[in-house]
Formats: sequence, structure tokens, C-alpha cells
Amino acid sequence: MLIRAARADEAELLSELAIRSKAYWGYDEAFMAACRDELTIPASEVEKLRTTVAEHDGRILGFATLEGNPPEGALDGLFVEPDAIGQGVGRRLFEHATAAAASLGFARLTIDADPNAEPFYVAMGATRIGATPSGSIPGRMLPLLAITITECHVKGEIPIH
Repeated sequence: MLIRAARADEAELLSELAIRSKAYWGYDEAFMAACRDELTIPASEVEKLRTTVAEHDGRILGFATLEGNPPEGALDGLFVEPDAIGQGVGRRLFEHATAAAASLGFARLTIDADPNAEPFYVAMGATRIGATPSGSIPGRMLPLLAITITECHVKGEIPIH
């Protein structure tokens, strides 16, 4: 599996991947329609969001975005194709994002997680620090997680909790 920088011309493909990945959790059509704008990545934002993709045999299996400026930033999105969930794609993207954050001088990343993805992030070493309002669904609260970037992230080693 290759982890590489995403290209602006892949923005539409990545946006559709994000929608499929979110829908994996069984959300209904109305919920998904409400999330569409928030899950859309404009081509002009791909580089700014430090978007990386996981690719295998020419197929993009997932992507992650890293936002902000050191010392604190956000893992703003991490999405995996539904048929690739559970195959290590998310883990590789997470490891790459935290290693990149370490090399850029980040000390901490926050994550506004889908409730269904919270166990994954906790397994990767993140801790729940509160809740944050959904950007798409009024009144819905999302788990707010944080991970401290350490020396192990520089080496791409993630302690599993």
C-alpha cells in the first residue's frame, strides 16, 4: 500500500469516498444528505488540508487530512472505502498522519470523531476530552478526542492502548 499526497484533481473522488465511508455506519439518506457539504473536499483545499491517500494497485482505499499549524492541529478527516475497512488502511493513514504531524512540529491533534469511529481512535492512542457540535446535524454532539504527538510518532510507531 502506498501513502502519498493527494492531488487537487482527486477532490471529487475523495469526497465521494468520504460519503461512502460515512454511510458504512448505516445512516439514512436524510442524514447523509445533511452531511454532504461537510464531507465534500474542494479541489482548492486538498493541499491546504495536507490530504494524503492510501492507494493499492492504482485504487484509492482511503484518505486523511491534517489541518492547522503547530503546536496544535486536527486530524480533520480519515475515511476508508467500506470494502477496505478492517484491513489496516485506517491504521496506516493514522500512523502516516501522526508521523507527518510530528515532523511538522505538532504537539497535539484533536479529532472530531464519528461516534462509530471513536473505538478506532482510542485504540490508536487518542483520548476522549469532551464533545463537539456536529457541523451538519443541529443538536448532534460528536466525541472530541485528542492525541499527544510523541517521539514514537516520529518513527511511525503507535502505542496501542
